[in-house]
Amino acid sequence: MASTQVWAALLPILGFILGLMTRGMSHAKFKLLRNKIAAYFSSYIQITIPEYGAERFQGRSDFFVAIEAYLSDSNSALGVRKLKAEVVSNTKKPQVSIDDEQEIIDNSFDGVTLWWYAQTEYPSSHIIINHPGDERRRFYRVVFHKKFRDDVINTFLPRVIENGHAVIANNRQRRLFTNNPSNRWSSTNMWSHVAFQHPANFTTLAMDPTLKEDIINDLNAFEEGKDYYAEVGKAWKRGYLLFGPPGTGKSTMIAAIANKLGYDVYDLELTAVKNNTELRKLFIETKEKSVIVIEDIDCSVNLTSNRQNKRKPSRKKSSDDSDDEKDDGDTKLTLSGVLNFIDGLWSACGGERIIIFTTNNKDELDPALIRRGRMDKHIKMSYCRYDAFKVLASNYLKITENQFFEKFGEIHQLLEDVDMSPADVAEHLMRMGKKKDADACLQGLVDALRNAKADMDTKKKGKAKEGERSTENKDTVEAK
Repeated sequence: MASTQVWAALLPILGFILGLMTRGMSHAKFKLLRNKIAAYFSSYIQITIPEYGAERFQGRSDFFVAIEAYLSDSNSALGVRKLKAEVVSNTKKPQVSIDDEQEIIDNSFDGVTLWWYAQTEYPSSHIIINHPGDERRRFYRVVFHKKFRDDVINTFLPRVIENGHAVIANNRQRRLFTNNPSNRWSSTNMWSHVAFQHPANFTTLAMDPTLKEDIINDLNAFEEGKDYYAEVGKAWKRGYLLFGPPGTGKSTMIAAIANKLGYDVYDLELTAVKNNTELRKLFIETKEKSVIVIEDIDCSVNLTSNRQNKRKPSRKKSSDDSDDEKDDGDTKLTLSGVLNFIDGLWSACGGERIIIFTTNNKDELDPALIRRGRMDKHIKMSYCRYDAFKVLASNYLKITENQFFEKFGEIHQLLEDVDMSPADVAEHLMRMGKKKDADACLQGLVDALRNAKADMDTKKKGKAKEGERSTENKDTVEAK
């Protein structure tokens, strides 16, 4: 009781002293003093995350956007009744976030309680709007007990950013990029893009089941290997070389990889790249979580001739020779530039990337281009065999070998002898036309395989006869 009376007596005196002090203070100094007094008596810390940083021309703060995505997906936000939704470019669905003046109590971090608040401040007077955010200032505030300061700053907030990025990645519309010619470049349009909507996946991919499982396991290990790659001192990337005859599913494999990982696809057209400098600029503009593809790399540009020409004796340059023939890294795309793009210093800019080369002629590629460490995994895309055919039959006709046992058996035998690409097999299984049922499709495939085998047998007999004739001619010459 006595203490209450003492405080009751002191409060007017303290108020009078503060009044005298604040008369000579500016508003800013008064707020600073007030905050110091509040902080002295409070056990809690608050951190403010503004929507825009100091350099507003760079757009919204990545930290702010990640928190917005994290809170929109958090179980702690399920009780919030006031939300807002907006359509954001390159997203698959409207983005829902927490509206202002709402409190979210977050207990998801090891028993530490965080209080989140979304707020907007408007300027008190009219201002000239030069940058986004000048007309209003949005921010998130997170409040927590001061004893968890280090844990929140060093562990929990980085985890919020990581989780928020994962939510954004899952919600975004993935894109297929291609590089523009450098004469059309500006600061934002080195790459043009469309929505990536290829439906391929590993379930419907027609190939050897053992090889398919091996690829899936390799992708899983890569996706989960961020800490491992950092531990062994390697950039978080992996190279795949897809090689094999045309029609064996190389492009479909690329789409299946991108869909499994949820990555964007960058289709790099090397013929549109003038030199190594342009290649580096294009690489820097690619984002993390992406598949970078160079299809038919043996046909894109001649990356081996320059090195081979260096081994040849030099000759005097004639007036007809073009300056473009110089092997200058600043004026021409070279093998060394591509190698640095794959696993040089520039390849470590960012992470979580898959680099894929495709070719029909693996033997024509420079060994330095496809060695392990650059193209880490070589995947042979082969002709259609029986296991792949069963997948195609299920995809296109919704049937199994139990339903058409005899035809499946004959196809099994024929595919062991005949090299037919999965694309050609799939074409025969397409139900085009009203009267074309599963039995008719299978019969069409059987007829095509029989014809192909007959042609193959005829060619073998012809070669055998030519061999006999050449032997007879040789014996005749020796006898003479």
